[in-house]
Amino acid sequence: MAKTNYQTIDEYHQDFSGETLVRMQTIRKIIHELVPDVAESISYQIPCFKYNGYLIYYCAFPKHITLSNPYSEVFWEHFKADLKGYKTSKAAIQIPMDKPLPEALIRKIVSFRKKENEERVKDKNGK
Repeated sequence: MAKTNYQTIDEYHQDFSGETLVRMQTIRKIIHELVPDVAESISYQIPCFKYNGYLIYYCAFPKHITLSNPYSEVFWEHFKADLKGYKTSKAAIQIPMDKPLPEALIRKIVSFRKKENEERVKDKNGK
């Protein structure tokens, strides 16, 4: 892969087309719908969304799109059934390109992460 220096998510998206681009745009739209105050950035040269800390990242590969974050043990336990059939690692969930984009699952993941971040901030601030 060529060395990159993305500064924005739009720049990242410019390197993709077709179904891959549509999927990333859909994920981005879902994130903004559920977390209107989300801040966009590039971290590790991939799209990153911040809301009370890191919310979620995504990146595209030829055969899948990965949703990533250093997910909590509570997250994995909560989504254990939902993620059966997906390839996962400690910090990544692979969404295959040859299957429909699971928009409802993505909405659940983003909503859960939003709530986790809000609770973490409340706990940190003692409120």
